[in-house]
Amino acid sequence: MGKSFETHHNADLPTTPEQIWDAIATGPGISSWFIGRTEIHDTTVRTHFGDDWIPTGTITTHQAPTHFAYRTTTAPDGRFIAYEYLIEARDHSATHLRTVTSGFLPGDDWEDEYEAMQHGTALFFATLVEYLTHFPGRTATPVTAFGPPVTDWPTTWQNLRQALPDGHIYHENPHALALRTNRGLYRYLRGFHGSLVADHELFAPDNTDWNTFLRAL
Repeated sequence: MGKSFETHHNADLPTTPEQIWDAIATGPGISSWFIGRTEIHDTTVRTHFGDDWIPTGTITTHQAPTHFAYRTTTAPDGRFIAYEYLIEARDHSATHLRTVTSGFLPGDDWEDEYEAMQHGTALFFATLVEYLTHFPGRTATPVTAFGPPVTDWPTTWQNLRQALPDGHIYHENPHALALRTNRGLYRYLRGFHGSLVADHELFAPDNTDWNTFLRAL
């Protein structure tokens, strides 16, 4: 049967339209808040994460600095995902950002993937807002580490909270926990296949061994 979806997020940000454009329409900008590392070449948007399971996208709208959109090619089973960003300058040095994430998940077992996608979309939008509010114009170094499969998520989240550095928790949902410090944005995700994933955006050198940290949880 499958599931069509469309998710909207909005925010007023203390940044210029050009700063938001750089964050959502350039490879280094997207890599500073999204998942993994993104590259844009001509009309192609490619995000590298894990075993590169994220489909390549094609830019469909490129109207700097107000409207940017791209989407993946529709698969034979109908699967696709599309991202759209609309930027509007407001009075008092504020800029309004509206995002739309839409697509189609095929099959009769779409519920778990849809739930994970909704939690992930909320996390990444919150990270984009945090990035533009506290690190505008800077480029992050994405750092990702995959832990072993988790059998007890309540205990894992509890241990993680106790091990977190001092900082501000800017987003939390059943699949994610996100923290901001003066060095970067630290995200912990419940991976779709059951592992704990650390996916961070670092704005200063950090010598933490995340693989060792995750194994100790």
